[in-house]
Amino acid sequence: MKTSLLKDFSKYVSLNVLGMLGLSCYILADTYFTSARLGTNGLAALNIAISIYSVIHATGLMLGIGGATKYSIFQSQDQPSQANRIFTTTVLLGLAFGTAFVLIGITASSSIAWLLGARGTILEMTATYLKTILCFAPCFLLNQIFLAFVRNDHAPRLAMMGMIVGSLSNIALDYLFMFPLNMGIFGAAFATGLAPIISMLILSRHRIAKKNRFHFQKINFSFSNAVSLLGLGSSSFINEISSGIVLIVFNLLILQAAGNTGVAAYGIVANLALVALAIFTGIAQGVQPLVSRLYGRGESQKSHAILRYSILVSLSLGVLLYLAVFFFTEPLVSIFNSENDPVLADLAFEGLRVYFIGFLFVGVSIVSSAYLAATERPKPSFAISIVRGAVAILILAVTLSSLWGIHGIWLAFPSAELITVLLSILLIRPAIGKKACE
Repeated sequence: MKTSLLKDFSKYVSLNVLGMLGLSCYILADTYFTSARLGTNGLAALNIAISIYSVIHATGLMLGIGGATKYSIFQSQDQPSQANRIFTTTVLLGLAFGTAFVLIGITASSSIAWLLGARGTILEMTATYLKTILCFAPCFLLNQIFLAFVRNDHAPRLAMMGMIVGSLSNIALDYLFMFPLNMGIFGAAFATGLAPIISMLILSRHRIAKKNRFHFQKINFSFSNAVSLLGLGSSSFINEISSGIVLIVFNLLILQAAGNTGVAAYGIVANLALVALAIFTGIAQGVQPLVSRLYGRGESQKSHAILRYSILVSLSLGVLLYLAVFFFTEPLVSIFNSENDPVLADLAFEGLRVYFIGFLFVGVSIVSSAYLAATERPKPSFAISIVRGAVAILILAVTLSSLWGIHGIWLAFPSAELITVLLSILLIRPAIGKKACE
């Protein structure tokens, strides 16, 4: 029994981590090609605009994870009609949120760019990227929803393929649009916007092969169902949107402390951090179908075992990540420093080594929050996420930057993660204290 549980855990987590790493390359590819083509100003513009991508991605995760959690529980309880109602409700919510993002993109991109701190030469570039990404928001949201439902429908391998193929296409299109076609920062955003469409084409194989158990069903829209699934997905939303919140706050603080070069340096740190976060998000999303299924069947001891496996893997990967960044800091910085700016290099070097200390702790918090949501305990899950994503990081960023400038800003992230992991341990201690059945 233990061997079977560990096998399922290894399968779902490894496939989803690989897929999330592929998905994170959406923005990493933009960062590399924008830096190579447009230099420091392009990198600064991208880093300011990317916070809005985090909001879109967070909304997609909230809908996908929340809806898929309810779907998996209903399926495990042999209630297919209820499961299909949840699927239909989730897609309708995705279309509604997507339409709102499109309207914002068309009418307010320049204003948002200005509010986020873009000035002078980088204002127009930032606004262009924002408008393009926001107009593709329905595609991003629907892709996240279908990924979550396919994964919860016993097809984690196909979900991984969708994420990876979408990401690889983004990299190829980034190069094509920015270099041979010389489309500038619009090309970077356009390539990123096309990627989820390609991903959804891959995911459509699940329906074509008639393997899907989820179907559209005529429903009377239920606000209680909508609120319930949004509540279960709220921790995923906060965990992901914290990246956007941190980007916005840090960009504004760093602009004051070190100008556009400082923002460009933070762009290097932040985009590598997004890849690292994708690993831990991949673990959390990978275990969610297993935990929700076991919870729906009342097999709580097995779900506790999954939690312990997740924490152990997260801690191990956190150590490996930090060691990799510590020993390869200079080569990592040089990849994105196409102009060989020494000030940019020094700022990013310090930033990476200090900021990434936080990844020793972050996996435990993300996994703990996801576990609580997957077992229909949204309140403690939300508490972990809101402390991590907003309260601790905002207070510490403002306080430490006023004391030590940009050095304090780098310290804010690991300090916030340390506080959050202590809270996480308190909230999940009853679960990890129980012995899983062998």
